[in-house]
Amino acid sequence: MKRLILILCLLATPILAVEPHEMLGDPILEARAQVLDTQLRCVKCQSEALASSNAAWAADARVLLRQLLTDGYSDQEVRDFFVVRYGEYVLMEPQKGGSNALLWYAGPIMLLLGCGIGWGFLRRRNAVSSTSAKPGDLSDEEKTRLAEIMND
Repeated sequence: MKRLILILCLLATPILAVEPHEMLGDPILEARAQVLDTQLRCVKCQSEALASSNAAWAADARVLLRQLLTDGYSDQEVRDFFVVRYGEYVLMEPQKGGSNALLWYAGPIMLLLGCGIGWGFLRRRNAVSSTSAKPGDLSDEEKTRLAEIMND
């Protein structure tokens, strides 16, 4: 039972692709590097963060990232460095400003627009149904024709 629990614990933990030779000696810089590894995307794998990618490009990017940190770059400067070279796609979470604003706010805008159209449709339908004749109401011609049919 203990072995099963140990195996499940090992499987439940995230597996990082960072090799020991890539790690920095300074724990503070290494902690910053690990955070940046999760914020930057591997352009080769396209769906994995640098931290979990085993691609050669990701390994080179992790080494470069750590070199930039040891050179004194701030976290934002490192992100900007990668964005300039590979575009905003390299960010795991795209920026919310600029041209991406349309993508970030399109969902809520469409929801509000849909609710407005639905509300207007229901309001117009209720207004039309209250002014028109009820479905059970018959015209005078229909009443006389019905009376003739019933008397036959």
